[in-house]
Amino acid sequence: MHSPSLLLIIPPLTQLNTPYPSTAYLTGFLRSRGYRVAQADLGIDMVLALFSRTGLASVFNHLRRTKGSLPGEAHQMLALEQAYLDSIDAVVEFLQGRNPTLAPLICQGRFLPQGPRFAATGAGLAMASHSMDQAKRLATLYLEDLADLVQATVAPQFALSRYAEQVGTSASSFDQVAQALANPPSLTDEFMLASLRRHVDAIRPTIVGLTVPFPGNLYGAFRIAQALKADRPEIKIVLGGSYANTELRRLADPRVFDYVEAVTLDDGERPLLCLLEHWSGTRDVLSLCRTFQRLDGRVVWRNGAVEPDITMAERGTPTYDGLPLDRYISILDTMNPMHRLWSDGHWNKLTVAHGCYWKQCTFCDVGLDYIGRYEAAPSDILADRIESLIAETGKRGFHFVDEAAPPAGLKGLALALLERGQTISWWGNIRFEEAFTPDLCRLLAASGCIAVSAGLEAASDRLLAEMKKGITVDQTARVAAAFHQAGILVHAYLMYGLPGETVQETVECLERVRQLFAQGLIQSAFWHKFVATAHSPIGLAPAAHGIRITGPRFEGFAENDLTHRDPHGSAPAWLGVGLRRATLNFIEGNGLTADVRTWFDEPVEKPKVRRDWAGLVRAGTARADDPTAERRMVWIGGTPALETSKGKNRLVILPNRTEDVKLRMEAEKATWLVGLIRSATPVRGKQGEGYPSLKDVRASYPPGGPRAFDRLLRSAAWRQVREAGLLLA
Repeated sequence: MHSPSLLLIIPPLTQLNTPYPSTAYLTGFLRSRGYRVAQADLGIDMVLALFSRTGLASVFNHLRRTKGSLPGEAHQMLALEQAYLDSIDAVVEFLQGRNPTLAPLICQGRFLPQGPRFAATGAGLAMASHSMDQAKRLATLYLEDLADLVQATVAPQFALSRYAEQVGTSASSFDQVAQALANPPSLTDEFMLASLRRHVDAIRPTIVGLTVPFPGNLYGAFRIAQALKADRPEIKIVLGGSYANTELRRLADPRVFDYVEAVTLDDGERPLLCLLEHWSGTRDVLSLCRTFQRLDGRVVWRNGAVEPDITMAERGTPTYDGLPLDRYISILDTMNPMHRLWSDGHWNKLTVAHGCYWKQCTFCDVGLDYIGRYEAAPSDILADRIESLIAETGKRGFHFVDEAAPPAGLKGLALALLERGQTISWWGNIRFEEAFTPDLCRLLAASGCIAVSAGLEAASDRLLAEMKKGITVDQTARVAAAFHQAGILVHAYLMYGLPGETVQETVECLERVRQLFAQGLIQSAFWHKFVATAHSPIGLAPAAHGIRITGPRFEGFAENDLTHRDPHGSAPAWLGVGLRRATLNFIEGNGLTADVRTWFDEPVEKPKVRRDWAGLVRAGTARADDPTAERRMVWIGGTPALETSKGKNRLVILPNRTEDVKLRMEAEKATWLVGLIRSATPVRGKQGEGYPSLKDVRASYPPGGPRAFDRLLRSAAWRQVREAGLLLA
């Protein structure tokens, strides 16, 4: 095979508002190596084909043919068929941002047909405000009603953010995938496959790559591969992605290779390069990289490549070329400003660092490459990529999709953005490290940070220590307070049912979470039940963590989620119901002063947590500046000015974007301060260097030396300067 042409496909279904970044990363990299590469998101193609006048007409035609066996809600919606057909195209255009003038009509209350979702949420006609957000919320309910109808009638596998997820979940055997593929394609399958044929006819690829990031993409990927093998058997197909990386590491069922030629693990850049060279005749099959194939009816593992993985600096800039960003749909399933970031608007995706710098948590896949191999991207290269993506997409929103973005890397990025005068909005995932000081958080906010998400996991010091999380609950509250003071939103990931965790501990965790919400330290959270995974320290050595693995039996395909028995007992179902109920209310600002026991359907003991715990921790976070600290000064305000004043004093004006701070100081001190601020101001070309260190400034303080400088640090004038924008980061 010479001059291969690649088509990289995102199968249904990840997000409606923005493409999953895997193909954008690989397309940018492979193009930088001279390959012809195109990419397509069949998920958004399928959804847009469904949510159209033609697509809904097909759904309603099916409903009429099966009218006698329909659920009651479907009969109601069928009676409103014409209203749905007349409104669907306009509503989709509105959610794509192409028809904003529809908002008042939607909020009027009589335009959208109102199905079960409206009644369940109590939205209906009660919306008093004709705002854009209210209109998007109502339009989302409308789409969710239609999605429920499709799932209940013509395509049981369909959902707005996943596709046949049950096929890929705990699929220890390939049988359930094979059985699903043996069924005739559903209506939504047909939409997906029609889009596939259009892309294949236009691009004429010799190789198709399928990315499977989640269980909800697995069925779509194999249905696509099945169609390609039937229609275009000459095309070679390779499958990879996060699902393969975590679940297919012991792949042994040769039936998988009836659909694909290869399955690759971990970062795809080097395995794909090796496959392309092999299929072009320039690399021996034994020198492939992290690749499963079938040979003589059995699965073989190829990992003989001697070349290292591609570094962060070598990967090139991701590209969204071929992914129609203007066609994606922004839904609004909550008014919470933090939680909505996942589904509202397009975010360019980048990575500050590969892997996790902590990699000790017992519940995490710390031994796998995506966690265990840590490497940070140089800040100047990251800033270059940001500028390239802004030029390509016209979008200035960025989501850094790290496992845990390192504080030092984020500081370097923030300085690079400020030095270049580049304006973006960004958010990403972090750890609740005390390295995120109030000053660093202010620096991140100045560079455009609007939100962070982080794993608190369990709001219990005992449980955090057991899982080797490396943080404490008080530390989490202090870090969250630092972000809150900087105006940055915080989302917390939480777990319950950990090995040895008691119901009482879970209730006390909820009480601490309630207080974090009540103090405004977190704005969003999500609980999930602990599951031991095959590649985590707990899964690899369950007895050391007090549990016994009970299944499932591996049958040649996927292996990740494990069932286990805890001698201390398992978390009852009602516990998870109560946690989710409470947190959904907290997110909406409800029930923040209520006794947390009221959220549970079963009696629980009163939590032994002080009701003012979070407030006390927050109040104790203020500290005086340490003159010996290894920190550098960064000025994030405007250009300072000096004016004459009465006597020997000078007036120092420190402008920022909301107000001017004015100080009267002795002339020598005023001149020194203005000079210090100018040397601490980010300017292009500094590249993180040249900022004055606190220790050096103290040692050379001209108006009196170190002791005088220490007195300055305790003065009201210094506090004003710090508040105006002089950071110690």
